[in-house]
Amino acid sequence: MTTTSSDPGSSSANESARRAYWAEQMQQGYELVQRVLPFEVRECGEGFASIPDAATAAGVEMLFSTSKIAGDLDRVFFIRERLVSDVIALGRAMNERGWILKVEDGYRSLEMQGQLVRKPELFDAILQKCIWEYGGQIPPTELVFRRAMVLIANIPKVGTHMSGSAIDISVFRRDDGTEIWRGNHYLEMSERTPMRSPFVEPEWLANRLEIMTLVESFGFVHFPFEFWHYNKGDAMGNLLTGKNVPAEYGPVHWDRASNRVTACDDPMTPLNPLNIIEQEIVAAIRRAQKNS
Repeated sequence: MTTTSSDPGSSSANESARRAYWAEQMQQGYELVQRVLPFEVRECGEGFASIPDAATAAGVEMLFSTSKIAGDLDRVFFIRERLVSDVIALGRAMNERGWILKVEDGYRSLEMQGQLVRKPELFDAILQKCIWEYGGQIPPTELVFRRAMVLIANIPKVGTHMSGSAIDISVFRRDDGTEIWRGNHYLEMSERTPMRSPFVEPEWLANRLEIMTLVESFGFVHFPFEFWHYNKGDAMGNLLTGKNVPAEYGPVHWDRASNRVTACDDPMTPLNPLNIIEQEIVAAIRRAQKNS
């Protein structure tokens, strides 16, 4: 995991601009989360379907991440049944353009999401940025808690992967297999992470926006603070698209064998409360000291 705030040659003014942008974007993300929390959800009870199976059946060339979520937890390339056809149509449109859609992630259970927040590679990157934001000092636990809420949803209600209504994506060329470069790899955690970051080179920003336009033509909406995340039909999606109707998809527990979903009974409770975030900060500092 790389961050770009300490690039060699960065001027003091540029460093200050990057830090200010990061803090501003994270605050805007936190404010968006606060608007999502009270948004009404009427869980429709719709089951899940496999994106890889649907792609194979449709003859659409797609790729799927082979990395783990965290620990030994495999990624789950399932989303709500009615959304799968949209993903397949998107994949076909990309094929016709000479691209291949790579799905990096789909549904996450609450357990998976909770572990992802604590995943050392990701948590350490967020803490590093918070220390940078805080002038080199260890920041208050509340600040790290808020940043994690934006970058790795720590509350089920705002975590659209837990609703089975989101995909994380990358895009590759069909002819030579190279990635359509968006400035950074999937799961970058820095001031370059927001979709329209001014610190991303113009050519790569143009790639982000071209991909975004195509994905959104199939009804998905981008999360403004991550250049890889798209969702549809949940509270976040309805809010961002101005749909003033209850969302159909909320965080759920999914029984894969029966394809039955059960609404999360406590969608507003953090998966990792403040005391756990505090413990993770201590553990991250120890890891950093050990590796220094």
